[in-house]
Amino acid sequence: MDETYINDLIYVCAFGLGGLAFAAGPFVIVHLLSARQTRQSANKTGQFVECGMEPIGDAWIRYSAVYYLYALVFVAFAVDVLYLIPVALVYGREFAVRDLFELLLFVGILSLVIVYAWRKGVFAWSLKKPTARTVPRS
Repeated sequence: MDETYINDLIYVCAFGLGGLAFAAGPFVIVHLLSARQTRQSANKTGQFVECGMEPIGDAWIRYSAVYYLYALVFVAFAVDVLYLIPVALVYGREFAVRDLFELLLFVGILSLVIVYAWRKGVFAWSLKKPTARTVPRS
């Protein structure tokens, strides 16, 4: 075998092992640092606790569709930034008028997302009055 082939194979294996270490490392670290037992007091053996607070009521909560629309608007703006930064870096070298037109078209379409969200009431966060519901206590 050629010496450069063996060196390249060693590099590929080293990068592969490094990738596996980065993938499996967090699982090993969490296993080593996590608590071995859950709460063991007042008939609450095995109960999961988040942030030191006792869970109250059912875990299933209905969220308004406004939250999801708000998230979609956020994703639209994240995509906007991901597109606009590379365009800004190469803007003006060649085809400046065409690039400006494409940029304005893209920003125009994203502004329609804002108008759509505004019409749907995504940005109007009205507080709803809480309804009286009974939560069984144990």
